[in-house]
Amino acid sequence: MSETIITIEELTKIYDDKPAVDRLSLSINKGEVFGLLGPNGAGKSTTIFMLLGLIEPTSGSLQVCGINSTNNPIEVKKLVGYLPDDLGFYQNMSGLENLIYTASLNSIPRKEAETRARRLLEQVGLENAMDKKVGKYSRGMKQRLGLADVLIKEPEIIILDEPTLGIDPKGVQELLKLIKKLNKENNITVLLSSHHLHQVQQICDRVGIFVDGQLLAQGNVEDLAHQLFGEQSYVISVEVKPLHEGLLHELQNIFGVKSIKRVNDSSIDIYCNKEITPEISETIVEQHASLYSINNKSYGLDEIYHLYFEGREIDETTTIP
Repeated sequence: MSETIITIEELTKIYDDKPAVDRLSLSINKGEVFGLLGPNGAGKSTTIFMLLGLIEPTSGSLQVCGINSTNNPIEVKKLVGYLPDDLGFYQNMSGLENLIYTASLNSIPRKEAETRARRLLEQVGLENAMDKKVGKYSRGMKQRLGLADVLIKEPEIIILDEPTLGIDPKGVQELLKLIKKLNKENNITVLLSSHHLHQVQQICDRVGIFVDGQLLAQGNVEDLAHQLFGEQSYVISVEVKPLHEGLLHELQNIFGVKSIKRVNDSSIDIYCNKEITPEISETIVEQHASLYSINNKSYGLDEIYHLYFEGREIDETTTIP
């Protein structure tokens, strides 16, 4: 059974009579990577600030590692590492010197601090730049240093707010891979806030869709697809010849098939409530037809994103890219 490490119940923050966060309830398990996905202004950063005890909620409650963030913010900060979207380092100090300074602020003895800092700089791929002034670091290098910085106090949770902002595509991939690696190797819980859906899908175990201060849905991509698309959460694309009415009738009778859309004279999309590719293949062969291709086109986070954020209607005639 998974251990809950962050618990949020009916959390609300109101500014000027408008809720920035509206009755948010959420649980995050120890060791998972959870993504808060939503557009800018959705309330993601406000939620993070309340988790860290930096601002007080209007109502509701939240527990981080069993500690009330509002009542005991200092204790929470000892257990949580936070990487904001706008990094701040001493530009005239080296990467190593910056980490040792952060360690001193966390009462870590100098010798141990230097050992940890060197190890972390190696982990994040900055071993050849640890003595270089941070002012000469690229944006991607600063983000890597930021990861090392939040890890120097060996936190149980790290919170990353738009960590890939301003990084080139190659740097983004390297950073995401590094975050996942650190999560797996150190069993660190990661809360990742982002509006980049593809990045969230790459590394997150579960996702929460956040819009206008409300958490509209949460779960892994398969769970979200089922919540949104119900009994048509799987789409199986088939190319078969001959595509006669008898075959279509037999395919429609397979348990789990909800509807069939004819694409052209030899192709169909079969909408299902579960993965039934083997049953479809077997039926085609039994009907003495030739199967040229069969592909599972399950809904991804892209379709989920567009449905929530753009109000797109989904029905049995929708073409999935």
